[in-house]
Amino acid sequence: MKSIGDCFELNNGVRIPCIGFGTYKAAGNGAGVIEEALRSGYRYLDTAAFYDNEEEISEAVRASGIKREELFLVSKVWKDDMGAKGTRAAFEESLRKLKTDYLDLYLIHWPRPDLETGDWKEILTETWKVMEELYREGRIRAAGVSNFMPHHLEVLFDAAELCPAVNQIEFHPGYTQEFTVNYCKEKGILVQAWSPLGRRRVLEHPLVLELSEKYHVSPAQLCIRYALERGVLPLPKASSPERMKENQDVFGFEISREDMYRISSMPPAGWSGEHPDFERVRF
Repeated sequence: MKSIGDCFELNNGVRIPCIGFGTYKAAGNGAGVIEEALRSGYRYLDTAAFYDNEEEISEAVRASGIKREELFLVSKVWKDDMGAKGTRAAFEESLRKLKTDYLDLYLIHWPRPDLETGDWKEILTETWKVMEELYREGRIRAAGVSNFMPHHLEVLFDAAELCPAVNQIEFHPGYTQEFTVNYCKEKGILVQAWSPLGRRRVLEHPLVLELSEKYHVSPAQLCIRYALERGVLPLPKASSPERMKENQDVFGFEISREDMYRISSMPPAGWSGEHPDFERVRF
C-alpha cells in the first residue's frame, strides 16, 4: 500500500479502499464531520443502523458532489433486526436513509441477538441467508460480518453458500485477537479494524510512544501503519481536518520486523470491554 487510493481485494474480487473512515458517534454535526472527511480524501465510509447517522451521511455525500460510484458505502444490520424478515427490512431502511440503491458492503453487526437467546445459531443462519440473497440480487457488492469469533463463523460455514468477505473486529496494539485474525486469513476473509487506535491507554503506552518517536510519526499513525502491515484494513475516526489528514499520512515509513514483533507481543492494553459472548465490561 502506497497511498490511501490503494485497495485490498476481497475474496469475490471487489476492490476496497485500504483505509476507511469510521463514523460511529459522528452524530449531531455528523454531516459536517463526514463532509470534511470526504474533502480530506476518504472515499470509504463505514456506518451502521445502530449509529443513527445514515441520513447525515447521505446529506454529506450529496453536499460533496462526489459520484456514488466513487464511494464505498458500508452499513450493518443491528442485533434487534436479525432473522429473515428483520434483516431485509433493516437493509431497505438503510438504503432509504442513505439514499442509494445498493451498498458496497453489508455486515451482520454482532453474531448473537443477545446472550439469552438460545436459538441464536438458527437466527444467525437465517440472517446470513438474507445476506446471500441480497448479494445474488446485486443489491450488495459484498457481504460480511462484524465482531465474529471463529466459532461464530463456523455456524455460517455449516449452512452458507457464500463465504463472508470481511470480518470487522476490534484490533489495535494491545488487543490484536491473533487467533481470530489468523483464522480469517486462512479462510480468505479480510479483517477490518474498528478502534484501530485503541484508547488513551494504547496511544500513551511506553512502547507506542517509543516507536512513534523512532519513526517520527504520531502514535495514531503508528497504530494505523501497524494494521496495514498486518494486512488489516483500519477504520480510524477523527473529528478535525488535521487528524483526518494525519491518519492518511501513513505511507512514508515502514515498521521493521523486530518492531512489528514487539507491538504484536505487547501486554494487553486498550480493550473496549466488548465481546460477543459476554456482558460488556465497564472500565
